[in-house]
This record gives sequence, structure tokens and C-alpha cells, in this order.
Amino acid sequence: MTVRDGSAHQLVEGVDTARTDDDTWDLATSVGSTATMVAAARAAATRRGVINDPFAEPLVRAVGLDFFTRVAAGEADFADVAADPWFRRMTDVFAARARYYDDFFNSASAAGIRQVVIVASGLDSRAYRLSWPAGTTVYEVDQPEVIEFKTATLARLGAVPTADLRTVRIDLRQDWPAALQEAGFDASLPTAWNAEGLMIGFLPPDAQDRLLDNTTALSASTSRFAGDYGAMTDQSEETQQQMAAQVNYWREHGIDIDPVDLSYTGEYHDVPKYLQAKGWDTVGATLTDLLGAARLPPLQDEGLGGAPASILYVTATRR
Repeated sequence: MTVRDGSAHQLVEGVDTARTDDDTWDLATSVGSTATMVAAARAAATRRGVINDPFAEPLVRAVGLDFFTRVAAGEADFADVAADPWFRRMTDVFAARARYYDDFFNSASAAGIRQVVIVASGLDSRAYRLSWPAGTTVYEVDQPEVIEFKTATLARLGAVPTADLRTVRIDLRQDWPAALQEAGFDASLPTAWNAEGLMIGFLPPDAQDRLLDNTTALSASTSRFAGDYGAMTDQSEETQQQMAAQVNYWREHGIDIDPVDLSYTGEYHDVPKYLQAKGWDTVGATLTDLLGAARLPPLQDEGLGGAPASILYVTATRR
């Protein structure tokens, strides 16, 4: 990846562009397409009875990316583009991640937390599919175009939120804490925060720090936080070459996602240590832990090394 003045280089629909600190996207382009890919995996996992996300398939279908639509509908599988061994396990990986965060929210609700914030919410449908206790308010924060698409699509489906849903249509690189409070967020109440699939290079290092700083500043005692973190790809020449070959193979199947070009580089703080220094108690987990908790097959030694295996998961409680 080429980095100039804090911007990342990306390819969107074959056009050579550059990410900037104020770029936007929809769910068919740039980092938005990764949210669609994850939703397709959730739809496939729902078909297999691993998780229950009835809104994943219609949301993916509405986005209209052909391969992901066919995966969501059960007409194709990530294994069909198996040049990358991780694609063979894509459905299991994201099903396990979905279960991990579902369990996080259920535990927070059981502890009496009634205020929830989902940052970079993408095609997350937990405000519609989880059984929230009475009095729960869920705030979804994301790009205006992403929020508008999902809200309108679910409304056409007749879906009704199972909590008091309040959308906050703002980029996380802007003053989202002010927008969140304008939407009714109460910093005096304990909150359950979720940053799923965000702290893996989708924010520049300083923006990731600000995200954690702002979350801490808005969190009353006993608030909870959950997220995954780490590098989506490493920057070694060997990995770059392997990734380039994989990306070309994916494009032959209509998948125009380049993890390297969608990520920022730089020196990132270790998330658990950063949170601990800010007054949080943390508990870590690995993908192996998540697969085991979801009763999915363990990882085998089939070339599944590299960045996906290095992504870690953390839950935290504010002291």
C-alpha cells in the first residue's frame, strides 16, 4: 500500500483513486464492500443454522454485488474462490465473530446496561434481530450513505427495531461524540460499545486512538467495550506478492476488494494496553477461542497463517 500524507491508495471498480481523510463510500465500494462481504458470510451461516441473522441476505441482495448476492442466497460459496485458504473458512470465521459480539451484547443486557453504541455499524442488524430488554436505546454510527441505505432497505422489508434505534449519520473521523450526544446519548449511563471489524487498519493510527479516547470520555463506570484489532495484512514483500495474486484471482470472480489498498499503515497502539491505561479492565480472545465457543471446526494447519490469524478480540469493562 502506498501512503502519502496519511492517505491510503485504493482501487474502486478499476479506477485508481486515493483515500483521503474525508472520503466517503457506499456498500458496493471501498471499505463499504467489506461490510457486504461480511453480511454475505452471516447469511450463509444463517442458512447453516450457526447464527440467526434473517436480514443479512435481503440486505446483501439490495446492495447488488453479484458474487456476494449468490453467496447470501446459497447459490455460491466462498470456497469457490479458494485460491486464498481464508476464503474457504470465511463463513465460519464471520459466524464465530457474530456469535462473539451477540454474546457480548446479551451479557451487557443481563448486567443491566440499557444504552448501546455500534460504531461503523455497516449492515449490522442487531438493533432489529436481538431481543433487547425494555428501555434499551441503540445508537448506530456510520457514514450517512450507509445508514440511509440500510434504514430504507429494512423499512421496505417491514422490519421493526427491537429497541429504541437512533441513527447517527456521521463519519468517525469527524466529531461523532457531539453528534451522538445530540441524538440523545447520556454519558452518565453505562454503555455497551461495539467496534466490530473497524480497528484492523480501517482508521489511521491517530483516528483509532481518538476513537478509544472518545469512547473512554463518554463511558460511565461499568460501561463495556468490545472490538477486534490488528493488521489486516502485513507489509512484507512476500505477503504483498501473495495478496496481489489473490486479489487478481478474486477479481476474476467479480470480487473487487484489495485488503492492502483499503488499509492504513503506521504504528498502532496495542488496544488492550491502551484501554487498560485509560481505566478499563480487559479480557482477550483469539479466533481459535471464538470458533470453539461457536462450536465450529478448529483451524487446521493448511496455510492459514498471516494477518487473519493475527487479528485479536477484546472485551473491556470501565473501572
